[in-house]
Amino acid sequence: MAVRLIANYSKRLGLPGYSSHQFSVSVETELRDVQDVEGESQRLYQLLQHNVDAQIQSTGFVPEEGYGANGASNENAHSEHSAESENPDTWKCSEKQRNFIQKIVRDNRLDPKEVAVLADELFQLPVQNLNRMQASGLIDALLDQAGKKGGRK
Repeated sequence: MAVRLIANYSKRLGLPGYSSHQFSVSVETELRDVQDVEGESQRLYQLLQHNVDAQIQSTGFVPEEGYGANGASNENAHSEHSAESENPDTWKCSEKQRNFIQKIVRDNRLDPKEVAVLADELFQLPVQNLNRMQASGLIDALLDQAGKKGGRK
């Protein structure tokens, strides 16, 4: 009896202008021997990761900084960011993004530790150290997660 092994790998990257893009690949294979599961899983993971990483480098359209923004000038955003980086208790993303992340976590009763793990998996940074582009990617991922939890997806 053959055993089906299904593997998928997905990656989402934050982009400027509160944008992001995601790419995923899935494969299905049959194993004749259950003893092959561990080795085949490792092989597939490495193969999928390599291919997703290679493909996601082509970002297509990337909005310019401030694209679709509410008219705030880049000078204000830059001086605000400089002031924030002096205080280690502040976040590097915008205040609006910080508030939205906190609202998503609160409203969906997400574990802040799980959110921290997600930020680390996506960007290898703590949530507070995410820049605007990275925070946008985290927000997308949290909304996806919240949509699944709430059955709205």
